[in-house]
Amino acid sequence: MRSRTRTALLVTLSAATCAGALSFPAQAAAPASSPTLKWHPCTAEGSAPGSECATLPVPLDYRKPSGPTVDIAVSRLRSDRPQARRGALVLIPGGPGGSGVRELAQQGEKVRSATKGAYDVVSFDPRGVGGSSAVDCGVSEDDRRMLNFRAWPRPDGDISDGVTRAHRVAEACARNGGDALRGLTTRNEARDIDSFRRALGEKKLSAVGTSYGTYAGAVYAQMFPERTDRWVLDSSGDPDPARVAHGWLNNMSWGADDAFPDFARWAADPARGKERLAERAEDVRPMFLALAAELDRKPRTFKDTGRAFTGNVLRQVLQMSLYGKERYPAVAGLIRAVRSGNDGPVAAPDPFPEPLSQRDAAVFAGVVCNDVAWSRDVASYRRDVAVDRVRHPLTGGMPASITPCAFWKDAPAEKTTRITDRGPSNILMVQNLRDPATPYRGGLKMREALGDRARLVTVDAGGHGVWLDTGNACGDRAVSEFLVTGKRPAGDTLCKAQRSK
Repeated sequence: MRSRTRTALLVTLSAATCAGALSFPAQAAAPASSPTLKWHPCTAEGSAPGSECATLPVPLDYRKPSGPTVDIAVSRLRSDRPQARRGALVLIPGGPGGSGVRELAQQGEKVRSATKGAYDVVSFDPRGVGGSSAVDCGVSEDDRRMLNFRAWPRPDGDISDGVTRAHRVAEACARNGGDALRGLTTRNEARDIDSFRRALGEKKLSAVGTSYGTYAGAVYAQMFPERTDRWVLDSSGDPDPARVAHGWLNNMSWGADDAFPDFARWAADPARGKERLAERAEDVRPMFLALAAELDRKPRTFKDTGRAFTGNVLRQVLQMSLYGKERYPAVAGLIRAVRSGNDGPVAAPDPFPEPLSQRDAAVFAGVVCNDVAWSRDVASYRRDVAVDRVRHPLTGGMPASITPCAFWKDAPAEKTTRITDRGPSNILMVQNLRDPATPYRGGLKMREALGDRARLVTVDAGGHGVWLDTGNACGDRAVSEFLVTGKRPAGDTLCKAQRSK
């Protein structure tokens, strides 16, 4: 349902317990009066016809509601069936770092159609993202390159380079990020969503959160349960405060293993013709691992950029390509280019020619490092990488590697929200069985935490994202029917593998 390419990039970057939901005192939770939204036609390329955009000022620090503000870019696509309208449906973007304004521009019409005009479809750019107030850590270009920012271990498992870079990025953020960076938390995103609700004049919101957006949505539902109407969490991770953020990243090792068989079957399908990578699906994994190891020993270069084509480049492209079948040709093309027999520069385009933007680097690091306390024991990361790269060779130990959060100042920014079963029973979860980014095992942890508040629809499919994304008619119908009628399955259900027509 979202812009899959950008979300894949941001989600693949990521991966203090309290007794219950903690929030600031009511008098400090929001500004005294609701701001007026001055709507105007959206002008961004690809905006849905009739969509409107506005700017929402919110407190930089909700403990100081009359203090400095930051701007949040918001957008909406009004219901085209006023007689059917029942409220506002907010699309909570993934990431951290995904743009909800872009998501609405690209998918708003599809969402409005699937919900039969029951909602004004609305969304927002979280703090630091897109049209919202910028955040910048001043990280060097080299440290913002994907293969460096993610701290892929060397072929022998050494993480020394990653440790040095993680420390450098954390120092840059502490030096340059300021109060705007310190305000990047999931709890503040939940507060911003509630400010948006008030500005819209809605007593309650309905929502669809995808990927990281499920965690932001779950935190909102824990902090403001009485303000939730029909709540959808699509592709969830483990919400346990002991495993938030770093647990999501660690789980990507399992996710790649879960999702790879779908790619292997595709790559060995006779329908691929000359582009077929192997005669049997079971041959694809050892072929891939051998090729990655060969590139570890003898890297190639990309003809277009001259940058190194290493085993970790291939592993990174694979991990991102597992997000959906439409991305399989990307990694297959690189594999064929290397296997062509030519030892010179690879003609396939460099998949990472540009570094991450300053915004993307700052937002991702800010949210995941501010939300929870990470281990500061460098030796523990070395041990974890050594184990992970043996158990999950497809991802080469990267999900267990060190991040800037190991050297972050003053984390967590506030006590982490514990998601519980206390609240209205108005949540529908949907989860693919073979998700490379938010694997099923993590989704089950969210389901367990929510208890009777939720129902889980499991979809027998691979890829990341379910509703209006996987192509499973059963899963699409479950979400759309819930949003339109409020009807959920009586219990957790399974949608069999299928394709909607």
